[in-house]
Amino acid sequence: MEVKIELSGQVMTAYLSGEIDHHSIRPVREEIDRFAEGAIPKLLLLDFTDVTFMDSSGIGLVMGRYKLLKSMGGEVKVTNPTPHIKKVMHLAGLDRLAVIEDKEGKS
Repeated sequence: MEVKIELSGQVMTAYLSGEIDHHSIRPVREEIDRFAEGAIPKLLLLDFTDVTFMDSSGIGLVMGRYKLLKSMGGEVKVTNPTPHIKKVMHLAGLDRLAVIEDKEGKS
């Protein structure tokens, strides 16, 4: 699991890649949080384009970043999840916390 982070104005994008599981999530979560706490973005985009697998740790990643951004007055948007990951996110109720937008731009 890797993350690449970019900031453009008030928008922070975290490009996630690889497998999101309980073994790999901690350093990624800490890096996103550290960057966000320094940048104070209005919008955090979690880009799932290159995520090949996700267990419940991915749900926790989105929920935790939602809480962090909300405390800063910002919001979270999940972009480009695979159909399977998008379905898991909807079943977990993440669509009530963040917009989940697939590659076709559908929520």
